[in-house]
Amino acid sequence: MQKLQARDINLRYLIDNFGLQRVRNLEFFREWQENLPEVTDFEKQLLDRVQDIYFNLVDTPPVLENAVKLTIISPILFIAGLFESPFQVKAEKSIAIQEEDEGRIIEGRIDILIMKANLWVTVIESKQLAFSTDEALSQLLTYMLADPNPETPSFGMISTGANFSFVKLVRGEIPQYSLSNQFTISNLGNELYRVLQILKRLSQLPD
Repeated sequence: MQKLQARDINLRYLIDNFGLQRVRNLEFFREWQENLPEVTDFEKQLLDRVQDIYFNLVDTPPVLENAVKLTIISPILFIAGLFESPFQVKAEKSIAIQEEDEGRIIEGRIDILIMKANLWVTVIESKQLAFSTDEALSQLLTYMLADPNPETPSFGMISTGANFSFVKLVRGEIPQYSLSNQFTISNLGNELYRVLQILKRLSQLPD
């Protein structure tokens, strides 16, 4: 049995071996676009502080992944309420996905997994600030393909700490995924407000 690491898998591999398809129709992933909850003034104040922390980080490079998770990702998850019941937090969780009839198993570890009633609500894959979110997309999709509840759509978020994007994966005979727009913390204003809205929206989806 051949074992592969999720970090070594690219999109071409997922397309060729799992039939993965990207959907560019806006209707496929409406969850990041509509029915978004409001962000309170207090939440905005907290997110403004997170943005200030980001600028402090980039002024003292290099910025490593653990620092990104500690100072940017974790506070956003906290503000979104994803560390509280009924959510469960699993850090560095192992996953394995086996390709049928191919004799290969893909293994990997998820940075932070937020679970609700045994459904994957949000998967977080954080990377160093210097990386693109594209670098982590194939790894995140590999984790999402291992979802033990294939009848339920999976949602994910990729963040470098500087950039954020959301992913929806629908399993079935042909697995399909779509991406949200990318939100950048250094843009004028504070695009973390929208990031928080989307996280809240995904966390409120019915089980």
